[in-house]
Amino acid sequence: MVKTRQWILNKKPDDFPVIDGSSNATFKLVENETPELKDGQVLLKTLYFSNDPAQRGWISKLRDPKRLYVPPVEEGKPMRAGNVSEVVESKADNYKKGDHVRAQGSWSEYQVVDATGVVPAPPLPKGLSETHYLGALGLTGLTAYYGIKEVVRTTKDDVVVVSGAAGATGSMVVQIAKKLLHAKTVIGIAGTDEKCRWVESLGADKCLNYKSSSFAKDLIAATPDFADVYFDNVGGEILDLMFSRMARYGRIAACGAISNYNNSADKTVGLKNWFEVISMRIEVKGFIVIDYLHKIQEVSEIFKKGIEDGTLQVGDEGEHVVDTKFEDVPKTWVKLFEGANQGKLVTKLV
Repeated sequence: MVKTRQWILNKKPDDFPVIDGSSNATFKLVENETPELKDGQVLLKTLYFSNDPAQRGWISKLRDPKRLYVPPVEEGKPMRAGNVSEVVESKADNYKKGDHVRAQGSWSEYQVVDATGVVPAPPLPKGLSETHYLGALGLTGLTAYYGIKEVVRTTKDDVVVVSGAAGATGSMVVQIAKKLLHAKTVIGIAGTDEKCRWVESLGADKCLNYKSSSFAKDLIAATPDFADVYFDNVGGEILDLMFSRMARYGRIAACGAISNYNNSADKTVGLKNWFEVISMRIEVKGFIVIDYLHKIQEVSEIFKKGIEDGTLQVGDEGEHVVDTKFEDVPKTWVKLFEGANQGKLVTKLV
């Protein structure tokens, strides 16, 4: 058994998570011991945590557990997170001390997991950091590929709009749509002019700053013949506006709704343009990446080939790695909702 610090869910938040250390704080730092290692298990030391908007839904008091795609995190239980870790002890034949692996675990320094629940994290092409296993070459990249290719069936004739285009998922959607699916036009939406220039460097024909006072007019000008496909990462007002910019029989991939994740019910932004869905026969389809997990190895190989031949840009600019003391793990996580990250937000334990 090994002593380990953990962050547990202390109190489910109504609005923005409370990270001030008070009795009302969303998370609480505790110390426990890992269970005794059994045959077929490994003891992991966490190196990096994945930070994902979906985690906010797992701790929401507003969500009916029966309506979630994974069980919620209950108060008093460790906060869940994907990670890249090092094997420090093994009782499994297929892993040895020093191996690096990917796992779904918790905000813990050390954890014991079944070896069947981890995946090797071998060196990546072109000397890329293993942190990309949490982003472009992990579930984030799979989400982007599945959504833009399978859910909305993007073709070379489509005009595609991507919100959250400078985020982890959106930045991969832009590249997949333009460089792998060869969409006619790809338009990104991001929160700063600097981020927009980066999105354009990834292959977007144009990127619009949604914080600009002229955003609505800019979107109209950028879609004179309307959009065939919209990949929605944000929900809220941008989704509502996009309803009015969709072509007849347009397709929308509903991937995320981060604009409302930290809003209580009375502050949640509703939709005013829903009639557009009816009048323009728009298809809106929600999806969850776990429905596509059986394809992860196939998609990973497609991405690795794209990286090696230069088709896909995956590198330091596509992730925001934050050196973080364990006691500050929640503070790094909330950067997701402050617009601080370009690409994937990763916590590096130091």
